[in-house]
Amino acid sequence: MVRGWYTGASGMNAQQYRLDAISNNLANVDTTGFKRDIAVSKNFPELLLRRMNDDGVYKNTFGSADAAPIIGKIGLGVEVNELFTNFEQGSFKQTGNDTDMALEGHGFFAVETPHGERYTRNGNFTIGVEGYLLTKEGYPVLGENGRIFLQDTKFTVNKNGEVYARPIADTDADPVLVDRMKLVVFENDRYLAKQGSSLYRETPVSGPAFSAEGNERPVITQGFVEASNVNVVNEMVQMIEVNRMYEANQKTIQTEDTMMSKLWSEVVRVR
Repeated sequence: MVRGWYTGASGMNAQQYRLDAISNNLANVDTTGFKRDIAVSKNFPELLLRRMNDDGVYKNTFGSADAAPIIGKIGLGVEVNELFTNFEQGSFKQTGNDTDMALEGHGFFAVETPHGERYTRNGNFTIGVEGYLLTKEGYPVLGENGRIFLQDTKFTVNKNGEVYARPIADTDADPVLVDRMKLVVFENDRYLAKQGSSLYRETPVSGPAFSAEGNERPVITQGFVEASNVNVVNEMVQMIEVNRMYEANQKTIQTEDTMMSKLWSEVVRVR
């Protein structure tokens, strides 16, 4: 009976973890470049049930005796294995702003932060007071040669991420190549760690960032941003499913508690 309590409790904990992930997804449905999280669970290793009586006793004159014959298995509940980030492509939303950029394909923009280089899919950029291209949080967006300076210029970004600019005051000037956007990819991007503010950081399992080139390089579309890949309907259906599974585990614990109360109040008292 005590085992039933722990099994039901482990199920409730797993569903609570799923509910937290779903709630975070729904809260960020309008966050540019957000990637939904999926809580992945696994079962505890099953125990083998062995017969306690007649261990090692021969039932006939032939064959061998089993010191602990196996009669079946029993599960011990579930536990959360990982919080998996789904990097499925989000839809594009047109903004018309020159500073907005969307990535098509796998890859990330590189961003300079006080804690080191970080990575993002959120291309909702702006030009700061010092003239550099920044994220909404004020972190400089990096090109292959460092920060990108665009003050008082009319600029365009092509599909390959090359930034061309000319002075606003000189309409006859030819655009000049300023830099190329630094885009990176990872061997195992699913293991990147979310840091908040739409930023990711590398982990030992994801491997280090390396420059995206050739077919691995994502395409940049200027004047658009990538919406989150959260499907509200699917998330709401999963939330209903989680609530029902949570209640089922809760009822299991209540049933086990009733059985234990009956055991102590009646069976033990009779003896």
